[in-house]
Amino acid sequence: MTKAFVFPGQGAQAIGMGKAFADAYPAAKAVFDEVDEALGQNLSALIWEGDIADLTLTENAQPALMATSMAAMAALNAEGVQVTDAAFVAGHSLGEYSALCATGVLSLADTARLLKIRGQAMQAAVPVGIGAMAALLGLDFAGAQAVAEAAAQGEVCQAANDNDPGQVVVSGHKAAVERATVLAKEAGAKRAIILPVSAPFHCSLMEPAAKVMEAALKEVTFNVPSVPIVVNVTAEACSDPDQLRAHLVAQVTGSVRWRESVLYMGAQGVTEIWEIGAGKALSGMIRRINREITCKAINGPSDVT
Repeated sequence: MTKAFVFPGQGAQAIGMGKAFADAYPAAKAVFDEVDEALGQNLSALIWEGDIADLTLTENAQPALMATSMAAMAALNAEGVQVTDAAFVAGHSLGEYSALCATGVLSLADTARLLKIRGQAMQAAVPVGIGAMAALLGLDFAGAQAVAEAAAQGEVCQAANDNDPGQVVVSGHKAAVERATVLAKEAGAKRAIILPVSAPFHCSLMEPAAKVMEAALKEVTFNVPSVPIVVNVTAEACSDPDQLRAHLVAQVTGSVRWRESVLYMGAQGVTEIWEIGAGKALSGMIRRINREITCKAINGPSDVT
């Protein structure tokens, strides 16, 4: 049975996530301690007993979700499961940073600091209230792209996340995204939902954040991954450190090609995917993309044992 490990993105955050891992495994607790130290912030206290509104702030959610995924990975390591047991790793949006950390491309401290910078840069790129994102349910990617193009009307509206065969997220100017929700229903979408996010991720409005990340990523050492990484912007495996760095810059404004990434892994013989960290959103998407692949969510110590 050929495995892949995948790591969740923003939206999976919950108060208390990772606490059971930290309580059960000293190595998992050490992950949270190292992230706290790297950021000069008691992020673990916010994750475990803070306010969900504070945790959901992009600059907190991004390193928090990565820390939870790495704590889960540390728990798996303690039970004898290594990242090299997987044929591929992948992550959804910020989850790609977790994949890079898990495979040794980036150090844990560097990953935490990069995600703090990424969260702040994405938030600063577009003033609150100017941008929006919406999930279009029941349209395929081509249909959602057509809706986004029709809705733009001189503003930005782009297909940002190709999540699964019936869920595409569009991103851009608020008015354009609102137009897209109306057009999507006219085009046969079952539902079109404005998402509770603080910025329009994965569209051209994020160009200022891409420039910030390009500068930040140049300062950090990238190693060859121990397992090939299926990259968001290409939906193909990559093991070249310089290409991985460039893909992270492109990812800020580019589409998350998750559906194609899962299809790629299936075509390479993957039959089982473990979702490592918080929540089960990716497992649901994967089942809708390829019913032949079995999914396991590693959310707590009982899942590990």
